[in-house]
Amino acid sequence: MNDFLFSEDAIEESDAQAPHAFWDILVVDDEDDIHQVTKLVLSGFTFEGKTLRFHHAYSAQAAKELLRQNLDFSVGLIDVVMETSHAGLELIKFIRDDINNHDIRLILRTGQPGEAPEESVIREYDINDYKNKTELTAIKMKTLLYSALRAHRDIQIIERHKKGLEKIINASSSFLKCDSVHEFASTILSHVTNVMGLDDTEIYCAAAVNQQTSPATDFKLLAASGVEPESNTNILPDDVRQLFVEAHNRKSSQKTTRDYIGYFPTQAGLETMLYVRKGSFLEATDYQLLEFFANNIALAYDNLKLREMMKESQKELSYILGEAVEKRSKETGSHVKRVAHYSELLGKLYGLNSFECEVIKLASPLHDIGKISIPDHILNKPGKLDEHEWAIMQTHAEIGYDILKNSNNEILKCGSMIAYLHHEKWDGTGYPNQLAGEDIHIVGRITALADVFDALGSDRCYKKAWPLEDVLDLIKSQSGKQFEPKLVDIFINNLVLFLEIKERYPN
Repeated sequence: MNDFLFSEDAIEESDAQAPHAFWDILVVDDEDDIHQVTKLVLSGFTFEGKTLRFHHAYSAQAAKELLRQNLDFSVGLIDVVMETSHAGLELIKFIRDDINNHDIRLILRTGQPGEAPEESVIREYDINDYKNKTELTAIKMKTLLYSALRAHRDIQIIERHKKGLEKIINASSSFLKCDSVHEFASTILSHVTNVMGLDDTEIYCAAAVNQQTSPATDFKLLAASGVEPESNTNILPDDVRQLFVEAHNRKSSQKTTRDYIGYFPTQAGLETMLYVRKGSFLEATDYQLLEFFANNIALAYDNLKLREMMKESQKELSYILGEAVEKRSKETGSHVKRVAHYSELLGKLYGLNSFECEVIKLASPLHDIGKISIPDHILNKPGKLDEHEWAIMQTHAEIGYDILKNSNNEILKCGSMIAYLHHEKWDGTGYPNQLAGEDIHIVGRITALADVFDALGSDRCYKKAWPLEDVLDLIKSQSGKQFEPKLVDIFINNLVLFLEIKERYPN
């Protein structure tokens, strides 16, 4: 973990408490004099910049009513003998067992020690101290309270750490599910406020990445409060931008009384920086949680970039293989890109989930991979194929399937199905297996329509591109014959979206 660099205005934790904060003390005793003396002795008492706020109950029953209000009591000073000789002991059991409060520090006080022997009480009841009222001088009372408040503070810190770490773990799992940097950036903003236990109005957050060897000002903004992810760095306040630059130059995390900027280098040569400003002073627990959280952001971002690189590599390989076949048949390489995006769009509009659509997009460029085995004189014949040639051409579907079928890769497995099925027809008259209707896997039905739409509208060695109107007439006429009717309806009703793809990837 990186060392923090403290600014000159860094202050002690005791000074960093929010104003008007108190330690809530519950005094339970049936004698009013005890209440008055306790307040008098502890008047002016402070611990870590916070004063005491007393809550008074004159019976165990009254104390239970106060405790049921879920007030965050730090210490309870409880008499043993009140409405009954063991009322205080019964109250202890109520606190620990009935309302399951194990944070409050409980101190038993008694003026009748014979009613509840110290050794047995300490052994059998979950209390933190047991005192005879006669031995509690002013000094001992204050010493007792310092000790009890320290213990309560430590329990609260541990509990905040526990809850914060649980939130960090949950956030980390969310990061791992992100499929894009944009989604990752939005996840950062939503989880920082959650980890800190604050709402969006109480915190300002920004996250940035850079190459460790690049100039300090070249950082890329991932996210910032109140702006779109991956915005221009000029939208940042000048002081925040300067802190990112300083963190890059120092190669370490920094903090001030209200600001935290975490710096984390990665093995891939990147650096991730997280800036957080809280409306009130940042406490020690805040810094520690943010340090863990920022480190997880760095690791998750590294993994995300690696996944993006692998996904991009898979896409490029699919395009390269598909284009290699198209170039051999003297067709445009843009065909496979258009088919990929048509197929993805059809999948989305059909109702497939985002993962299935992404797989179809990456696999559909392989639909004609089997043509690699078709002889050139058949593949590039300018005229109509004869019966023998057509039989050979039809083998490309099964050959493509055989090339890809043994892979365990999700994309190549999908590619094998597409290669095998994209010439099957909805009415069962296609090839190679004359499958019909939903016996044809959806990936084959989708790619079949995408392939025909693009092929008819493009120049081929054996024909010129058809006018769009003629292409649409054929597709409509083949609804229920070559193509699934639902897919045809989706295509026609969203034609403008498919034409946008066609324009984006021209021949």
